[in-house]
Amino acid sequence: MFIQTEPTPNPDTVKFLPGHPVAGDAGPFDFPDVASARMSLLARALFQVDGVERVFLGS
Repeated sequence: MFIQTEPTPNPDTVKFLPGHPVAGDAGPFDFPDVASARMSLLARALFQVDGVERVFLGS
C-alpha cells in the first residue's frame, strides 16, 4: 500500500493519506491516548509506533 504524507502547520504533526477511507461514515474519530483507542485496531497499531501521542482518523 502506498501512503502519502503531507505536512501540517504544526511541526509535531504529520498527515497521512492512505488513499482509501479509514474512518467510515461514522467518523471522524479523535484518540487522544491509547486507552481511548479501544474500538479501533488501526489507532491501537499507530500508538505502538514510537513517538505517536495522538491519532485522528477522518475522511
